[in-house]
Amino acid sequence: MTHPVVLITGAAQGIGAACARAFSDAGWVIAAIDVPGTDWTASQQLAPGMLCLTGDVANASDWGHWLDQTHARYGRIDALINNAGIAGPICDFLTYPDDAYDRVMAVNARGVFLGTKYTAARMVAYGTAGAIVNVASNAGLAGSPRIIGYATSKHAVIGITKSAAKALATRNVRVNAICPAPTDTAMVRTLEQSAPPEQVRAALTAGTPMGRYGDPSEIAAAALFLCSAAASFITGAALPVDGGSVA
Repeated sequence: MTHPVVLITGAAQGIGAACARAFSDAGWVIAAIDVPGTDWTASQQLAPGMLCLTGDVANASDWGHWLDQTHARYGRIDALINNAGIAGPICDFLTYPDDAYDRVMAVNARGVFLGTKYTAARMVAYGTAGAIVNVASNAGLAGSPRIIGYATSKHAVIGITKSAAKALATRNVRVNAICPAPTDTAMVRTLEQSAPPEQVRAALTAGTPMGRYGDPSEIAAAALFLCSAAASFITGAALPVDGGSVA
């Protein structure tokens, strides 16, 4: 039996690690990507035997290397989860650092563009169905004045998703985005350190009718669905997974 293959960026923790576990439990094999120096111990326990790769999602040559390595190991790529992302500073719009904006856009937007472009090209070359899920945010659906770099990058992710979905619809590659509300990850716990954690938590969940953070497993479940045959007629969607925050 041939197992489907998924490539996951930002796979060592948080939503990426949850995706590795969900896909592994569903019978997929995993090629995992994260930054140099990553400790893969926790992720390998979630998805034993996965291929672990490192580099920079904003670097096109790294994408070529990862895709070559994944093909060499598995002979195919059926899905991509473009999950890697950084939050950037939390501050007033007028004092947001220029260099921080550029870095957030490089990782969160350029990384998604490159991943979608180069992985889709491989999928088209294979001549089989492919699915790409880009992890955006509910911050990509509305303005967020104190995280301008992050919000702008996530709007860009949705734009990339919708444009690529139309470009690839006749070539058997589906492209969708998921838009989580704040989720219980290391990124959010780092944000909590910017003020008393209880205040940050209250602020981040204030607009969520369910009144809590998302769990990474809940985001991973949505990604798995969008890569499954059950979503075969879904492309170009930006699916909120947000406890009702944009309802």
